[in-house]
Amino acid sequence: MTRTIVPAWMQPMHDTYHFSPAVIDGEHLRCSGMIGLRPDLTVSEDLTEQFTQAFENLRELLAEAGLGFADVTEMTSYHVGLAAHIEQFCAVKDAFMSAPYPAWTAVGISELASPGAAVEIQITARLR
Repeated sequence: MTRTIVPAWMQPMHDTYHFSPAVIDGEHLRCSGMIGLRPDLTVSEDLTEQFTQAFENLRELLAEAGLGFADVTEMTSYHVGLAAHIEQFCAVKDAFMSAPYPAWTAVGISELASPGAAVEIQITARLR
């Protein structure tokens, strides 16, 4: 591991839970799972807003390393209620990611660490 990426707004979570939002590992940026946390550390009940915020948070994390969504090579998304909201999630995802699309695995789960969170998105990006 070369270095960690910790945006200022995530520093309290880094300090409390002892995890890195992202690490540079050789030629890759490996990001921890990101949920749709707003700046006040809450999540919207509106799923489109929540999914959009998760991707905005990832955009910020990628930018800290000088990258964008075009550099993402792999994505894993963890969904509470996957079948019920996959189409809604895909519509938001497609607003942020375009062809060539990264490899993607979507997994249905029973819960996430943050109350009310419906999705957590983990990505890997190739460094330029």
